[in-house]
Amino acid sequence: MGKSLFKLTSLNLNGIRSATTKGLEPWLSTHQPDCICVQEVKAQAADVSGRFETLAGLAGYFHFAEKKGYSGVGVYSRHEPSDVIVGFDGGEFDAEGRFVEVRFDTPTRKLSLISAYFPSGSSGEVRQGAKFRFLDLMYPYLQALKGQREFILCGDINIAHQNIDLKNWRSNQKNSGFTPEERAWMTRFLEEGGMVDVYRRLHPETTETAYTWWSNRGQAYANNVGWRLDYHLATPGMAGLAKAASVYKEQKFSDHAPLTIEYDFQL
Repeated sequence: MGKSLFKLTSLNLNGIRSATTKGLEPWLSTHQPDCICVQEVKAQAADVSGRFETLAGLAGYFHFAEKKGYSGVGVYSRHEPSDVIVGFDGGEFDAEGRFVEVRFDTPTRKLSLISAYFPSGSSGEVRQGAKFRFLDLMYPYLQALKGQREFILCGDINIAHQNIDLKNWRSNQKNSGFTPEERAWMTRFLEEGGMVDVYRRLHPETTETAYTWWSNRGQAYANNVGWRLDYHLATPGMAGLAKAASVYKEQKFSDHAPLTIEYDFQL
């Protein structure tokens, strides 16, 4: 039997308490990822303590928001990290709990798995402005990191990159998540920045099966009126090891679906 692949999942929980009441933990026990990066934990350290530090045998490492019931990210891992880096900007966005980097370094390798939650600008101009500030900070930060180590960033990026990444692209071109500026940022990040959208490398043309988020309004989920907002963004060295990708829709834990990619490496 060949060596097993490293199974890495990303999921916006829309609240860890909510997602666990909807069967997240039994699914993790069955699905058995090596690691799951979660976003929108919507809890503080005190809420997680004694209850959510581990899920299905995976140990969690978190970056909580200062504001209660808001944002927050985590990485649950089967393997113990060599280091955990919480936050990235030391200011506005670290207060919102949007970035945790879990390192698995050895004498021969520097590797990080990152869970990130990019801001949504859909509530209006103030938050859209914050989203652009976040993107302006995140680009050089990740470029510098790429110069030092291999990494896979999993997260709710809140940007649909191409027309094939959402159902109603024509009517959404002025809406947050699909503005020309946000799409241009993603193009620059991948092309000039030399990063890889791993799902798209494996599935360059899928549309309906690529969506990971559905609005709670109307019959969006039933009619698969979705957006692809969740990504694995990897350095080329890691992206080249990706073998299979899938979006899980048999159960609904959140308004997002889990995105799992299997890589040919072991920690």
